[in-house]
Amino acid sequence: MDEARGKISSDARAAMERLNAEARALNIWLRTEANAPAQRPWYRDYGNEAAAPLASGRVAAGQMKALPCLWRWRDIAPYLARIAEIARTADVPPIEFADRQQFLLTNPGLGGRLQVSSAIRCAISIYNPGDVAPVHRHTPNASRTILSQKGGYTTIEGERCVAERGDLIFTPAGTWHDHGNEDGEPVIWADILDWPLVEYLDCGWLDEGYEGAREDNAKAQKVSEAPDYSPRLFGAGGIVPSFAPDHRGPWQGGTPMLHYRGGAIRAALEALRGEAGDPCEGVRVDVVNPTNGAPVFPTLGYSAQLLRAGETTSWKRETASTLYCVMAGSGATEVAGQRLEWSESDFFVVPNFLWRRHINAGAADAVLYGVSDVPLLKKIGQYRAQGRARDGSIVELA
Repeated sequence: MDEARGKISSDARAAMERLNAEARALNIWLRTEANAPAQRPWYRDYGNEAAAPLASGRVAAGQMKALPCLWRWRDIAPYLARIAEIARTADVPPIEFADRQQFLLTNPGLGGRLQVSSAIRCAISIYNPGDVAPVHRHTPNASRTILSQKGGYTTIEGERCVAERGDLIFTPAGTWHDHGNEDGEPVIWADILDWPLVEYLDCGWLDEGYEGAREDNAKAQKVSEAPDYSPRLFGAGGIVPSFAPDHRGPWQGGTPMLHYRGGAIRAALEALRGEAGDPCEGVRVDVVNPTNGAPVFPTLGYSAQLLRAGETTSWKRETASTLYCVMAGSGATEVAGQRLEWSESDFFVVPNFLWRRHINAGAADAVLYGVSDVPLLKKIGQYRAQGRARDGSIVELA
C-alpha cells in the first residue's frame, strides 16, 4: 500500500487539490493524503522527552496538545486579593454579573482554551464575607478543593457542607447547589470540572430556575438534611446502610457522598505510611463512591498521595492526564525533560503520554491531590500505562 501511494503522480495530487478548492464551498474535503493518525505512537519513544510529534496535513489540522505546566501559588494568589478588593468596593460586585470571582488556569499548549487538559477545567475562586453564588445546576461534574483554612459552605441537594482546608466537595452532574461565605475572612477553593468534555460533546447547559429557595435569601437552597448527612451515612469506609440512596439529584452516575473531609484523607494516608506503597505513586488512596467503589464521577477520578521525606517514585506514563494540587510540603516532578519545582498550594499538570516521576528530597512529607480522566478513558477502552524498571526496560502496568 505504501508503495502504491508513492507512485501517485504530482499531477494527480495537484488535480485533487484543485478539486478541493472548487468543493470547499460545499463543506467537503477530498482526501489527498494517507489516513494517518494525528500523532505518532507514544509507546515507541523510550526517552524522557516530550510526546511524539504531531502528524502534518489536513488529518491533524487544528490539533493541539497540552503541555506540562506549573502554576505557582505565590504568583497567582495576588490576583485573588485584587479580585476580592474589586468585589468589596464595587457598586455592583463581580459575583452579580459574572456569578463568580475567580480566574481559570490555562494550558500554554491549548491556544487559550479555558482548560488545563483535554477533559479538565480548573478555576480558583474567592468569596468575600457574605457572598452567595446563586443556586444552580449544570451538566458538568464539578468539585471544590478547599485551599483556605476555612472554606465557606456549599449546599447540595439540601445538604449544607461547611468546609476546611483539604476538604473535597462534589457536585455530580444535575445536582442543585449554591456556595457562600459566612466567615469573617475571604475563602478560597479550586473548582475542578469535566467541562471541556461536556463542551466538546455540545451538551453543556446551566439551569438557575430553582424553586423552593430560602425565604431570607432567594439565591440559596433551604437546608433540608441534618449536618454531615452524607459523611454520616457513607463515611465509615466499606460499611453503608442498605436504605441509603445510591445517588443524589435527578441523574445517576455520581457519588452520593458529597463531602470528604481533608482530615480523614490525611489520616488514611498516615495510617498507610509504613506500607511499601506504589513504586510510581508513593502511598496513594483513591477517593471513591462508597456504595460501589467506583470513581466519584464517570469521567474524573480523585486521589491523594503521600510522598514521604526523601522518597522518589519510579518513572510512569499513561494515556490519561492528571492535574495536581499540592496540599502540603514541597518537592519536584520531572516530566518530559522539565523539572517542575512545587510547594504548598501550587498546581501542576502532567499531560497524557509523558514520562514523569515525583521527587521529595526534603525532610518533611508532601501530600498531593490528583484529578485525572482515567475513568473516562477506561470506559472507552483507551487507558494504558507503562512504567520503567531499574534496568530501564519498559513495563506494562495497564
